[in-house]
Amino acid sequence: MAAQQPSDSEPASPALGRSLLWPAAAVGLGFLLVYNSLDASAGVPPPVAAVASAPAPAVTAPALPSSSPSPSASALSIDRGLPRSEPERIRIKKIAVDAPFTPLAIGPSGQLNAPPANDMNLAGWFKDGATPGERGTSVVAGHVDTKTGPAVFLLLSTLKAGNKVSITREDGIVTVFKVDSVETFSKANFPNERVYADNGTAQLRLITCGGEYDKKEKDYKDNVVVFAHLAAAKRA
Repeated sequence: MAAQQPSDSEPASPALGRSLLWPAAAVGLGFLLVYNSLDASAGVPPPVAAVASAPAPAVTAPALPSSSPSPSASALSIDRGLPRSEPERIRIKKIAVDAPFTPLAIGPSGQLNAPPANDMNLAGWFKDGATPGERGTSVVAGHVDTKTGPAVFLLLSTLKAGNKVSITREDGIVTVFKVDSVETFSKANFPNERVYADNGTAQLRLITCGGEYDKKEKDYKDNVVVFAHLAAAKRA
């Protein structure tokens, strides 16, 4: 995201970029199109007015099986989703990700504030959306690079169906998501409803930039999106 701009004589690396364009996030009663760019000279699409966020539905805390010998080793029921709890750490063994979270909010201009650009190992989560494990679509985004080099989601596009993503929450529950697919979409024609629609289950979307780097716009042309669903949960 905040890497040095490629020179005119040197082609941009397909793995690194200077800015990340966040696609639309489905929040509450409608969709909110949010974009981000760390470079003031980079083109940023006009912001879209924020919509009201509906309160999260009440969810009964998952019960431990009566036959369980110990709460710390027990799997939790995920059929109805989990209670709301902020995420603390994301781990993706397949691509060596082990990073803390920072909450992301919508700024005054209607743009989603990005994670700090001076931290290469930090993931952001949209704090006004579902938390990981809640019913709904939880949105997690990360830089591909920072000023110091490759960042947390550099290898996100290499994930495959069946790979697992673990997120430890503030309440001590570890949620495990299984990847359904990894797809690349043009930022100019992003399928908002498909990516962020709430189907009544706990979903996870991991997002970063990808595709061809546009030196004129100082941005990648595409977004990489990982689609995943909640497969398991246990107490740490």
